[in-house]
Amino acid sequence: MNKLLEKRMLALLNRRKAQNAFRVVRSQSHLIDFCSNDYLSLARSEELQIETKKQYKNQLSGATGSRLLSGHYDLLERLENQLAIFHRAESALVFNSGYNANLGLISTIPRRSDVILYDELIHASIHDGIRLSPATPLSFAHNDLSELEHLLSKHLGKNIFVLVESIYSMDGDAAPLVQIQELCQKYDANLIVDEAHSTGIYGSHGAGLCVELGIEQFVFARVHTFGKAIGTHGAAIVGSQLLKEYLINYARPLIYTTALSPHTVQSTLVAYQFLEQEGKHSIQRLNERIAYFRKLILKQNKYTYIQSTSPIQCLIVPGNEAVSQLALSLQNAGYDVRPIRTPTVPMGKERIRICLHCHNSLEEIKQLIELIL
Repeated sequence: MNKLLEKRMLALLNRRKAQNAFRVVRSQSHLIDFCSNDYLSLARSEELQIETKKQYKNQLSGATGSRLLSGHYDLLERLENQLAIFHRAESALVFNSGYNANLGLISTIPRRSDVILYDELIHASIHDGIRLSPATPLSFAHNDLSELEHLLSKHLGKNIFVLVESIYSMDGDAAPLVQIQELCQKYDANLIVDEAHSTGIYGSHGAGLCVELGIEQFVFARVHTFGKAIGTHGAAIVGSQLLKEYLINYARPLIYTTALSPHTVQSTLVAYQFLEQEGKHSIQRLNERIAYFRKLILKQNKYTYIQSTSPIQCLIVPGNEAVSQLALSLQNAGYDVRPIRTPTVPMGKERIRICLHCHNSLEEIKQLIELIL
């Protein structure tokens, strides 16, 4: 690289370091897991790994190409058919990740004359999809129904897309989906729900929060990812057959990349088979741990607790340095808890983000909270 570029890159990295916001990747697999998105502990399930090997026969190691060339195969089609049934949709289209699914959906569907209304705490992948879309984007305050309705009323007669998450990744709280759906019906808007953190743990056997609330038929598109509770990798957009055909023809993140490997698809199929057969028991076990954590944490007043009944539990620890020091002390004690710092969250809203799982014991949860307090 030339000197000018090197100087600029170093300056930006040094600024991150000065802000205590410098990011590194490190393995913490020796610590007790309170960090991962493996909510139902399926990623570490030996039973599912054995079942995947048992069912995985006569398959290639890789997909060999993109979906429109050699990368579409029978097992992938079987998964999409199963996903449509499980999530109560007309069709499903698999993408390589939740990021790619959001990028493809939002950059492809809204056009220049359209309007995108999005919750201010929406995921980064949705922000990036919005940046690639020619539509006009407008944000509304987190879960603020009054502001959302005001924006909807100002753009009557246009194609409007409302973008929310069912469970927000950095707060763990839920969107008021029933009321949002009612507003979308009232103003003829198209609702898109990212169900990344509700897939597998809400609804019938884990079909998602929209299914639990009975509003799935009124949602234009739902994004279900496999890298959280499902324990594998990839994602699917579920909706109408028309939506699927449109995305196959126009969604560049689908068209111009190699498809998921058959082994990943087989692992995902096995995970969904588990949800159908045993999902209720795992969800119950997870909810017991969430209730126990909340019972203990609500007794304290040292840190501001973000109300949540999901596996994502957060305590506000203002300042990058303060939250980093708390997380480090927990890691030194053997618990994998990570700090969420500015710029990922707004300044003053830094936090430790604790993820609960089926594999966490009640004693581990108790000891973690005692260390925090």
